[in-house]
Amino acid sequence: MNRKILKVILVANLQKNGAERLLNEISIYLRNLDIEVHVFSYSGKAEIPSLESADLVFSLGGDGTVLFCSRIVESMSIPILAVNIGDFGFITEISKNEWKSSFIKYQKGQLDLSRRVMLKVMVERNGASVAFHKGLNDAVITSNGISNIVKLNLHINDTDLGKYKADGIIVATPTGSTAYSISAGGPILDPEMEALIINPICPFTLSNRPIVVSGNEVVRITIDSGQRTDVILSVDGQDAYPLLEGDKIIIERSQTKALLIRSDKRNFYDILRSKLNWSGGVNA
Repeated sequence: MNRKILKVILVANLQKNGAERLLNEISIYLRNLDIEVHVFSYSGKAEIPSLESADLVFSLGGDGTVLFCSRIVESMSIPILAVNIGDFGFITEISKNEWKSSFIKYQKGQLDLSRRVMLKVMVERNGASVAFHKGLNDAVITSNGISNIVKLNLHINDTDLGKYKADGIIVATPTGSTAYSISAGGPILDPEMEALIINPICPFTLSNRPIVVSGNEVVRITIDSGQRTDVILSVDGQDAYPLLEGDKIIIERSQTKALLIRSDKRNFYDILRSKLNWSGGVNA
């Protein structure tokens, strides 16, 4: 069944080589089809724009551009066609030479959507909410000073998991399992799983290991007293918020998901094998 596409948003990271040329190429193509086109291009750190709903969003850049796009359109449930400009990321499956064929196949109903869990992150201070963020990859609580060690109290729902002394803690989605979390020794999850990863960064106690919990769980982290460093919260590596002793960070699954258009040329496991150089032979 054909999908009706009347309005498209193009989000382009102009720091990527060839992004402006590709942006113009796609704009001309879509307008020739009498599709209404809205362009949001940026270079460096971008502020979240105010956008109206659309039938489709093109993300032109890399994985970071997809993360940015997902935060823009998540509440409107708009599908994202993520076009990678450069080497393939873990999220972007479609190359810059495949955008047109992928668009046509999606329009004809020949490509499916990958539905990805997103995080809802709230900071509570003295009983009041002082910050709210959403992210596709992860929420990271870490130091922002000379000393790396931070002291945190972790709860899952109403269960106290105890005190953590570590360089920080990562709460990642399955999509974010191949981002910062994998560098910190976390597991790789299928990106469409309904789960969260809680992963301490270089814990002082070796018994503090990464754990995978149901996507229905609520993670609560309290900033303990007696910190020797400033502490910050970072969401998707794009939003940073300074934390104080006694702050509570509440992390849970968002009620809506990021909708990514799948490629028919490669899938998550193809990219995983390629990016991690899995040979499957004597050199594996």
